[in-house]
Amino acid sequence: MKKLSMSALLLAGIIALNSCSNNDQSEKISELEQKIAQMEASSSNAAAPQPSNVQTVNSIDDSAMAKFNFSSEEFEFGTIAEGKIVEHVFNFVNDGEVPLVISNVTASCGCTTPEYTKTPVKPGDSGFVKVVFNSAGKPGTQAPTVSIQANTNPNVNRLRLKGNVTPKNSSNNQGALGPVKQ
Repeated sequence: MKKLSMSALLLAGIIALNSCSNNDQSEKISELEQKIAQMEASSSNAAAPQPSNVQTVNSIDDSAMAKFNFSSEEFEFGTIAEGKIVEHVFNFVNDGEVPLVISNVTASCGCTTPEYTKTPVKPGDSGFVKVVFNSAGKPGTQAPTVSIQANTNPNVNRLRLKGNVTPKNSSNNQGALGPVKQ
């Protein structure tokens, strides 16, 4: 809307310049330039409109947030046989100034199951996220992730398992090539 009104003002100024004498043109140009500069300044200084369903809008203070401190956010489980179950516990300390509350933990696939500390973790205290990966039906390179939503900045953190799953029938290539005629 403001861009439209600036464009309309500029167009009106051009029309006015064409109808004025040469002496009046320089005055009109400077007036238009001043009006445009004022409109640009007021639009850049104006605060974003507040949604009607928000009561107050405050900037986020990072010191008022919890903070994960994982010793590691990735676990390399190496090479395992298909069907083996891998468990790993990711331990963390809350390095924030307020209790850390995990609101949700989701896995990237059905082969991975997370468990986690359900109670608020006070500043300086520790908690955990346990990840269980079932490699049944998952041959090849694997990198399942777990996403943690909490009162941290950023509010979503990710943990990852990595490794390679050897297929059950790795010594029998007949299934990969199809039946062999004898």
